Amino acid sequence: MNLKPYGDTALLIDCESLDEAQRWFAALHDEAEVVLGARTVLLRGEPSVLRSLVGRTTPADLASPLDGPEIEVPVVYDGADLDDVTRLTGLTEPEVVEAHTSTPWTVAFGGFAPGFSYLVGGDPRLQVPRRESPRNRVPAGSVGLAGEFSGVYPRESPGGWQLIGRTELAMWDTQREPPALLTAGTTVRFVVA
Repeated sequence: MNLKPYGDTALLIDCESLDEAQRWFAALHDEAEVVLGARTVLLRGEPSVLRSLVGRTTPADLASPLDGPEIEVPVVYDGADLDDVTRLTGLTEPEVVEAHTSTPWTVAFGGFAPGFSYLVGGDPRLQVPRRESPRNRVPAGSVGLAGEFSGVYPRESPGGWQLIGRTELAMWDTQREPPALLTAGTTVRFVVA
């Protein structure tokens, strides 16, 4: 882990892996304002106070994951890349759906766009690369896979994930508090709509 300055009011913990970043986030999220990334944890506040906090903190044991709500996300599995995912994984279409729905996913962190959450912990057979050529338009509600992650596009945007389905659930709603449906620590169970 490397601790780096991040302007006048923050520090950045630069980690070797998502696992290490999650452990630091779990240890610090009740002690300071923190934002989890794929390999980083941003801490906001007085840098000298934050350095002291990090110095006396031990990363949490991942056996005690972040506490969060559980949300069921109904999905119609008719994504444009479902055939490519079957080819890449060696699974049949029903097996892809079964793999995506049979294990819970956990929101590791948010990013890319408001309401976009990076979900981890699903069936490892579903680890597929991003598309070779990203799309200019991915419809809101599209459910995708990329690397170790699954995610739901909160609004229409460009994107390079392998699309396997779609949901009608709003991932981002400014009339809701918090606006993001899926926040760090939330357990997500995908179900067939």
